[in-house]
Amino acid sequence: MTRTAADAPPTEEAFDPALRRLAVAVVMGAIMTILDSTIVNVAVNTLGRDFHTSLSTIQWVLTGYLLALSMTIPLTGWAMERFGAKTMWITSLALFIAGSVLCGAAWNTASLIVFRILQGVGGGLLMPIGQTLLAGAAGPRRMGRVMSLISIPAMLAPVLGPVLGGLIVGHLSWRWMFYVNVPFCAVALLLALRWIPADSAHRARGRLDTLGLALLSPGLAALVYGLSEAGNGSPLTGVRVLGSVGAGVVLLCLFCAHALRKADGPLLDLRIFRDRGFTTALAAMFVYSGAVFGLTVLLPLYFQIAQGESPTRAGLLVAPFGIGAIITMAFAGRVADRRGSRGLGVLGIAVATAAALVLTQIDTTTSQALLVATTFAVGLGHGLIVAPVMAALYRTLPRAAMPAATTTANILVRVGSSLGTAMLAVVLQIYIRAEIPGASGSLADAAKDRSPGAVEALVRAFAHSFWWTAGLAALALIPALLLPGRASDGGGERPASA
Repeated sequence: MTRTAADAPPTEEAFDPALRRLAVAVVMGAIMTILDSTIVNVAVNTLGRDFHTSLSTIQWVLTGYLLALSMTIPLTGWAMERFGAKTMWITSLALFIAGSVLCGAAWNTASLIVFRILQGVGGGLLMPIGQTLLAGAAGPRRMGRVMSLISIPAMLAPVLGPVLGGLIVGHLSWRWMFYVNVPFCAVALLLALRWIPADSAHRARGRLDTLGLALLSPGLAALVYGLSEAGNGSPLTGVRVLGSVGAGVVLLCLFCAHALRKADGPLLDLRIFRDRGFTTALAAMFVYSGAVFGLTVLLPLYFQIAQGESPTRAGLLVAPFGIGAIITMAFAGRVADRRGSRGLGVLGIAVATAAALVLTQIDTTTSQALLVATTFAVGLGHGLIVAPVMAALYRTLPRAAMPAATTTANILVRVGSSLGTAMLAVVLQIYIRAEIPGASGSLADAAKDRSPGAVEALVRAFAHSFWWTAGLAALALIPALLLPGRASDGGGERPASA
C-alpha cells in the first residue's frame, strides 16, 4: 500500500538488504561501461598521433562508443520483456567484454572505431536495465538516494577514467585501457548471478518495433556524423554535412510521427513527454551532458597539446572534476528527496557555467593551480545536478511508465553527450585552423610547434572553444528553472518487495 508524505519523513525509509545488494550488483556492472566513456579521453592525443589522423576522425573513438550506447538503448524495453532483465544484463556484460578485447587488438583507426561501437552495443543496455530495476525497487520516496547510488559510476568515471587512462598510456600500451575491463566485468558477472533477482518464468513476449528501430538508430547516427564532419575542411564538407544532418533530421521526424501513431508497443513512448517533471528534467540533462562531456574531452587535450603535459599528468590534472562531484553528490540525493530537484539543479548548473566561463579567459600565463581549482568547481556543480535532476525524471511518473522513461532518458543523455563531443571537437579543430594558418587538424601537427607564438595561438583556440561549453551549460538553466519545486510521491507505486 502506498503511504502518503504525512505518514513518515522520507529519511526514515532506509534501504533494505535486498535493495542494497541489488544496488551493488548494478553499480559494479555499470562502472566499467561508464569508465570507458572517460578513460579514452586522455588518450585522444596519443591515438591521433599513433594512427596519424585528425581530431575530427579520432573523436569517433569517443563518439562512436557513446552513439552505440544510445542506438542500443531503444531495445531495452523489448529485450527486458522478451528475455528478462537478468538474462539481458548478463548477455550485455559478456558482449562488452568481447568488445573490450577486440578494441585492445585493433590495428588501425577504422578497426578501433568499429570495435568501440561493438563495445557500446554491449554496454548500452546495462545502465537503463539497472536504473529500471533500482527505480522499481526503491519507490518515489527513496528515488533521490537510489539515483545517487546509480550515479556512483558516473561520479567515479571523471576521477578514475583520466587518471587510469593517463597511467596506462604513460607507462603501458594504450591497448591496456580496454584489456583492464575484463577482470572487473568478470566480478560483475558473478555478482549479477547471485544478487540480481531471477527473471519471471512467464514473461510477456512483446514484438520489436522494427520500423521504429530502422528510423531512430540511423537517424541518430546520421545527425552526429554530419556534425562531426563539419571540421574536415574539404571542398565536399558542406555537402556531406548538409546531406547527413538533413537525412538524420528527416529520419528522426519520421520516427516521431511513427511512434505517436503506433498504439501497440512503439520503440519509444513519446507520450511520456506530457509529464512536466520528466520533460524538463530530460531537457536539462540533454543540454548539460553535451557541455560537460565535451569539457572532459577538451581539458585533457589542453593540458597535453597546449601545455605539453604527459598523459599521466593530464589525467591527474583533470581528476579534481570527479572529486568535486563526489563531494556534492554525497548529499545531493538526500536533499532532493526532502526539498525537490529544482533548487539544487539550478545551483549546480550555475556553478558549472560560472567555472566554464573562467576557462574562456585562459592565456599562456594562466597557472595550473587556477585551472585545477576551476575544474574542481565544475565538478562541485556537476555533483549537485545529476542525482536531483535524474530523480526528477521519475518522481511524478507511475511505476508502469518507468521502463519507457528510463529508455528515453538514457538515449537522449547519451545523444547529448555524443553531440557535445562531436561539436566541440569540430569547434576546436576550426579554431586551431583559424589561429594557425596551414594547420591540417592533426593533433600531432598541432602539438609539434612549441614556439611562443604557436603556443599562444593554441591557447586562444581552446579559450574560444570553452565559450561554447559555457554557452551550452548556461542553456541548460532554462529547463532547470522549470523543474518541479518540491519532492512528491507523484504517481509512483511502491513495489511490495521494496
